[in-house]
Amino acid sequence: MTGGPRLAHGSRDLSPRENARETHVSKFDKSKLPSRHVSVGPERAPHRSYYYAMGLTEEEIGRPFVGIASAGNDSAPCNTTLDAQADVARMGVNEAGGMPRRFNTITVTDGIAMGHQGMKSSLISREVIADSVELSMRGHCYDALIGFAGCDKSLPGMMMAMLRLNVPSIFVYGGSILPGHFEDKDVTVVDVFEAVGGFSAGTCPLSRLTALEKVACPGHGACGGQFTANTMACVGEAIGLSLPNSNMAPAPYASRAEIAIAAGRQIMTLIERNIRPRDICTREAFENAARIVAATGGSTNAALHLPAMANEVGIDFDLFDVAEIFKTTPYIADLKPGGKYVAKDMHDAGGVYMLMKTMFDAGLLHGDCMTVTGKTLAENIDEITWNPDQKVIYPVSNPLSPTGGVVGLKGSLAPDGAIVKVAGMARLQFSGPAQVFDCEEDCFAAVEARKIEKGSVVVIRYEGPKGGPGMREMLSTTAALYGQGLGEHVALITDGRFSGATRGFCIGHVGPEAADGGPIALVQDGDMIHIDAGKGTIDLDVPEAVLAERKANWQRRGTDYNSGVIWRFAQNVGPARLGAVTHPGAKAETHVYADI
Repeated sequence: MTGGPRLAHGSRDLSPRENARETHVSKFDKSKLPSRHVSVGPERAPHRSYYYAMGLTEEEIGRPFVGIASAGNDSAPCNTTLDAQADVARMGVNEAGGMPRRFNTITVTDGIAMGHQGMKSSLISREVIADSVELSMRGHCYDALIGFAGCDKSLPGMMMAMLRLNVPSIFVYGGSILPGHFEDKDVTVVDVFEAVGGFSAGTCPLSRLTALEKVACPGHGACGGQFTANTMACVGEAIGLSLPNSNMAPAPYASRAEIAIAAGRQIMTLIERNIRPRDICTREAFENAARIVAATGGSTNAALHLPAMANEVGIDFDLFDVAEIFKTTPYIADLKPGGKYVAKDMHDAGGVYMLMKTMFDAGLLHGDCMTVTGKTLAENIDEITWNPDQKVIYPVSNPLSPTGGVVGLKGSLAPDGAIVKVAGMARLQFSGPAQVFDCEEDCFAAVEARKIEKGSVVVIRYEGPKGGPGMREMLSTTAALYGQGLGEHVALITDGRFSGATRGFCIGHVGPEAADGGPIALVQDGDMIHIDAGKGTIDLDVPEAVLAERKANWQRRGTDYNSGVIWRFAQNVGPARLGAVTHPGAKAETHVYADI
């Protein structure tokens, strides 16, 4: 199959054009669809000539056009099967009477961008992905969208485009990687990041680090733990944009081809019934999604992406709304990095809908939300039978902990909020003197030089959406601390982000960010900081008069990014609390693309 590796484990070799010549009796009225602008009427003869040039027949040009967006590329294993899956989806579209039109968008893969200036591109890529999908759909007047994504920012970026365009849409995750195996245990890329810290501490020989890096990622697929990609894949199902139990199947599984074909068929049903993303992603659906993040001990990045997605619909759903839901959600899925298992294990246990089964039965989910099946969430869940023999998902009646794996914080150090993942943490309170760094590189150098003191609160600032610019993740630094044995003995706070793979007392999204003169910009070495994740507080123990004097002497910092896309992002981006978005969203709309 062209466009990427073949889908493994016995999948059929399916041609993208297979069944394309079948004759369909159309049940779709193109006079009400966007594609009429490029395919209907004598004045569109020049447009149709392009489709004839690509081998389409008159009958095929008369069908609804379905955009199939793939974030596939050779950047990382997260993305290498996406093009193949997207091509397979053409079959389902063809069979159900549509005309598939595949196109690609970018990704920036965090595992490779991590720990250097390349990470400034990561969050910005979310906006570029959403924008590029929007532009391709608008420019070619496609009637529906199936989006394939595999790496952290491509998942929310693809779903943001769906909500922005509001044409019938289905989100498909490319699937996770299978776990690596090393020294008689399953491993992920996080073990490699932490081994780097062990190497710098002298506890991990170079030979062991080299052996580990060669087996940690054994093939295609996104990082296997409940990091950002798998967290947002769970969100896709919980919010109703993905087919039930479609997203936890690992990338190499043959079932991924079946899922792609099913998405192709189902998109035509959504066109026929005119079921659109904004019919699906209501306020209640966003609440369902936030609950799934907390219940799985998911990535703190979800608290950035859910508000950004809500912005596309015009729904008020910021960090504090997310945190309020986290507060009342039990942690019930024993997934890495806080727990034992990876996405493959969750798939084997019954998937996201098995998790939602026990949550719905406990009254924690809104069951009347519409989904891409054309049924409500409750109707979908009704088809699931609880499996008492699986070990990954605990019943709500017997949770790993009574409150969610992710917690929101607020206080004098973070008036606009902050976020911390507490899944697997032994302690929820921390107080200590600040060790302050104005960028991640300076902090990482201090970690490597063993200059981080036990009991300290490490502060990394000027890494927020504007100040970075780009709001970098700090996995290299946090993993190195863990590898040195300091993971349980220091806290780390930043106006930047943490990877979904981060573990330990690590607090991100501190707002207002330092670039806006927030309190984090005023912290000095030795200042006492008090954190209580149980109460949801984060406070700077410095008298107000002293802070006022520091604020009066504070000067705005420049960056080295004074042109190009990173500069443009910094000019337009809003606060992390609201999703770090770059446009006003649905509230400012005077029309929606789907209704052109």
